[in-house]
Formats: sequence, structure tokens, C-alpha cells
Amino acid sequence: MKKNFYLRSTEWFGKDDKMGFVHRSWLRNQGHPDHMFRGKPVIGICNTWSDLTPCNGHLREFAEIVKRGVYEAGGFPLEFPVMSLGETIMKPSTMLWRNLASMDVEETIRANPLDGVVLLTGCDKTTPSTLMGAASVNLPTIVVPGGPMLNGKFRGKDVGSGTLTWQLSEGIKAGTVSKEDMIEAESCMSRSAGHCMTMGTASTMACMVEALGLTLPGASAIPAVDSRKKVMAHLTGNRIVEMVKEEMRMSDILTREAFENAIKINSAIGGSTNLIIHMIAIAGRIGIKLNLDDFDKLGSDMPLLLNLMPAGKYLMEDFYYAGGLPVIIDELKNQIHKDAVTVNGKTIGENCKNAPCYNRDVIASPEKPFKEKAGIAVLKGNLCENGAVIKPSATSGKLLKHRGRAVVFENIEEYHARIDDPMLDIDETCIMVLKGVGPVGYPGMPEVGNMELPERLVKKGITDMIRISDGRMSGTAYGTVVLHVSPESTIGGNLALVKNGDMIDLDVESRVLHLDVSDEELQKRRANWTTPDPVAERGYVRMFIEHVEQADKGCDFDFLTGGSGSAVLRDLH
Repeated sequence: MKKNFYLRSTEWFGKDDKMGFVHRSWLRNQGHPDHMFRGKPVIGICNTWSDLTPCNGHLREFAEIVKRGVYEAGGFPLEFPVMSLGETIMKPSTMLWRNLASMDVEETIRANPLDGVVLLTGCDKTTPSTLMGAASVNLPTIVVPGGPMLNGKFRGKDVGSGTLTWQLSEGIKAGTVSKEDMIEAESCMSRSAGHCMTMGTASTMACMVEALGLTLPGASAIPAVDSRKKVMAHLTGNRIVEMVKEEMRMSDILTREAFENAIKINSAIGGSTNLIIHMIAIAGRIGIKLNLDDFDKLGSDMPLLLNLMPAGKYLMEDFYYAGGLPVIIDELKNQIHKDAVTVNGKTIGENCKNAPCYNRDVIASPEKPFKEKAGIAVLKGNLCENGAVIKPSATSGKLLKHRGRAVVFENIEEYHARIDDPMLDIDETCIMVLKGVGPVGYPGMPEVGNMELPERLVKKGITDMIRISDGRMSGTAYGTVVLHVSPESTIGGNLALVKNGDMIDLDVESRVLHLDVSDEELQKRRANWTTPDPVAERGYVRMFIEHVEQADKGCDFDFLTGGSGSAVLRDLH
């Protein structure tokens, strides 16, 4: 701890003039005594709680637990709400509002008398959005991941949230699942507070913040309703006060080495492809250069060590009981930057040294991994000049090198209208191509990339086909799905020029996605192509369309790259 640590909040509460009177006096109406305004670190508790965000529905209680820890450590906790993004409720896609939520977080932190921040996160976009906003201000910051739900239990079997949804949907088409089955499964899948207990995007984001060093060790896998999650929240309240006194800022944690660690660890746990977009955006806010090639170079050859849905059979609750992320990190000690510092002041190597594994069927070793190479592969070619991604561990494996005839859907509405048409000219060797679902085109880049297969092919027993789009895919989903095609079709990427019957070559090992159409023919098609009309003329959506960057750059707004820091140069009077 520094003897003369700086308290930003003194600019509000530490002056004996008119404005000091104003700031203290109005806040006193909540019953705060005089000594709370004198030399105590003010800790903002950024809460993404909302009844409309089921995954974060328990965070109201957790804010109170964090407050206890802050008070105990000699701090002054002040909770504030920010825009909450409920993946399972909001339409058309929470990705549309990730940047807006990050702006909410950034400006709320900067405008208020805060010395440090605790981020309460859970559902998919609530983690990256709060991190992006906080990184732009760069105060001492720590994260409390809300935690996964308990394992789903359906007819004597463990079932995974999200993953079961796709399985049941396929069963409906195949005629093996009834509507009554679906209704019964609803409550069986989601039986406690918390986010998806598969390695979906929420679990991936929780593991990401621990891998980056922004949580206390072991925080990411603890189930939301486990009492040890409450202990972790209390200790986080303690720690953030110490971080303020040590002047440990986000930029001290979010180094290039930390991001490289997170990329490798994500591959080892079979994390979501969505991590790429969010990590690039977070890195951009803190001033670290990160690009698609980093994910392929650093993560594509990593072994899969975690046997967890959708790539395996277990769930996050089992992961925690087996030892959690510290075991994975310790297993990778020879492949990561062990000296990367974390929020508790120790290195990631020190935190996880000799972490015990209690179930080798859940967590494997690098010597005997579940899969040899499980990272996310980055594809290049004339169909994705700036890149596209695929998650080989989520595929059937047999289609990773394939040449097929394109069956094109110009937009999501056409896909829904035609996919189960018995007259649709498609077989299992074809490649499904969906346009218009990128950041600008939808807008918001929804999780529709894992298109459902035609009903007649599902009934035939087909379980996987190649699917290509400029959209995203839920981390809970699976299949040979090429995502994040950049540039997207709506702004004139070559994806816009694909026609029914074109031949497409996919070769994941060679990292190639190629449209077998000559440059001359593509030029002719481009001459006849017109830019689609924007889907909005006003408001935030118009701003999104005009300023969102492409998937390979993290889909942040072009004017949000970097940060503005914590300084507020003018007073309110």
C-alpha cells in the first residue's frame, strides 16, 4: 500500500467550499455520517442486475455482499445501475447494445466520485460491455462473475442450457421430441439462479476475466447459488479497497501478456467464438493491439483440456468441483506468461501453482488431452478477405475439408421461409450461405450462424452441414459453422456476391475459405450489386450502423477506440 495514495473522490468530497457542500449534503439524505466523506476510498459497485436479465437476477443480493466487504476494509461503497443486456430476452440481438452499455458504464464511472470499481457481471454481453467501459476510464477495477446455474436435470440426465435448446429443436424436426417434452424441459434446464452452465459465451466471458487476472483466483466456475460465491463477493469488496490504496489500475493488469494468456486458456477450455470479438474490443479500449491472427497463432494448436458441453459431456458445476480454472491454468504453466500480475497482487502462476484436480474425467492434462488441437481457426480467402472464424472442436470433424454447392439465403427472413420447403434444392453435401446478418446488416450481428438444417435432411439422419455467414453463433451451439465473415455482405464484402450453385472450398487445416468464382465474374456481379437501404433512419440504431466496425476489429464504434481516462475538467456550477 502506498502511504500517500491518491483519492479521486476528494475532488468531490474533500473540499470545504460550495461544491464540497453540495456533493456531501445531498448524499447525506441517505444517512451517511460525516466520516464516510473523509479519506475513505469510494467504491462504485456497477450492477447489471435486472428482472429482464434472468442470468443476472441474483446480483441485487450480491451487491449488498460486496458492500459488506468494502465497509469492512474501510471503504465507502456506492452502488449504481447500468444498462443490462439479457441475451435470452432482448430482440433483435444484445450485441446491438453492447457498445451502448459500455458507454453507460464509462460515463457513469467518469462522472462520479469513484476511486475504484467492482463490476457485477453474468449474462453474455454484460461482461464485455462493463469491461470495455471501465477500461476506457482505467480506475482500479475488479470483477465478480455472477456464476453459472446448477446442472440441468431432465429425465435422469444432466442437460446443458442452450445446448439442450438446439438438441430439442433438432428433435422436433426429426419427430423424436414432442411439444410436451419441450415444456417439461424448460424448468428442468434452468433450475437455479445464474447464467448458462455450458461453455457458452457467459461461461467463456467469466473464464476470460479470470484468465486476464481481473477476478480473485477461482471465481469463474463457482455456481451462482453456492455459498462460496458469496464469500468470493465479500472478499472482492475487501480487495478493491486495497487496490485503490495500491493504485493498481486496469492497465496494470490488462497487458499484452494477459491477453495472450486468455487466448490460450480459452482454447484449452473450448470457449466460445464470441470471445474473439469481445477481446479485440476490450484490448482496443485499453490500448493493446490485438487482431485475428493472434487468436490463430496463439490458440489454434492448444489442447482441449476441459470435457464440457458443447465440446464434451460435463457442465460448469462439475468443472468447479473438479478444481475450476486454476487447474487449467496450472496445467498450461509452460505455455502461458506465468508472471502476468492479477488483481490480488500476485502473478497468475503464483495463484494457481499446484492447483489440485479432483476429477480427471472433467479436466485432462496436456499429456492426455481430450482433443489435440481445439482452438479457434481463422480462415482467409476471397470469401472472407479480412477473415472468418470456425471452432473445430464444435464440429463433426468430417467436413473440415470439403467442397460443396452453395445454397444461398439473402437474409434471415428468406432462410426461415425456405429452409423447410420440400422443394428446396439442397442435400447434405451442400454449403448453406446466409447473408445480411453482420454488424451493419442485421444490425447487431445476431447468433444465427448455426442455422438449423432442413427438416427433410434431419429426418434422414443428417446432423451436420457446412454453414457460412457474417453473423455469430452461441457458445452453446455446435456444428461446422463458419462465422464472422469480414467484410460483411451488407457493406459489399464478397459474401454479398455468392449465388446459388457456386462452388465453395473449405479447408480448415490450410485456413482457406474460397469461392470458386473468377475475379472477372466477381467484378461483373459487383457492378450489378447495390448497397441495401439502412434499416434505421434515427436514434441509436442509426448511430450503430454508421459507426460500428467489422467483426475482425471487435465491432466497437470507430470513435470509442482507446480511452478518455478518469479526469473531469469542469464542475457542474
